[in-house]
Amino acid sequence: MSLVVPATGLRFFVDENALGLGKALAAARRDVVHPGHRLIPTVPLGTLDPVWMPDVAARGLVVIGRDKRIRTKPGELALFRSTGLRVLWIAGIQDLTSWGYLVRIVRRWQDIEALLASRPTGPWFFAVGDTRLSEIAV
Repeated sequence: MSLVVPATGLRFFVDENALGLGKALAAARRDVVHPGHRLIPTVPLGTLDPVWMPDVAARGLVVIGRDKRIRTKPGELALFRSTGLRVLWIAGIQDLTSWGYLVRIVRRWQDIEALLASRPTGPWFFAVGDTRLSEIAV
């Protein structure tokens, strides 16, 4: 399986709405960053979505987050499409703890890797559920 890895070695950006998850993944994996991470100084904590989205997409990073509104706000939807952003949305009716998000993402990690191998370019938006990944049309 051939994976597309940016020259920086970074592959994933965890949105600030899942910062606990982002910090845990960044501690465990060298290819994950989040707002405020030293390897992505252009995205400090508090950076608004319309500012970080083009930067993250230009770096070829896959977004992991809980904000499904990216696909419903007209301005953000336009950026999503024009930049080719790839998003993994942690699905669910109820909010989970950071641990719960981590368990869900780790449980689906092989599915995520398979998705990236088969769909290296975006835009796309996938829900990460308990048992599978599901594409959401945008």
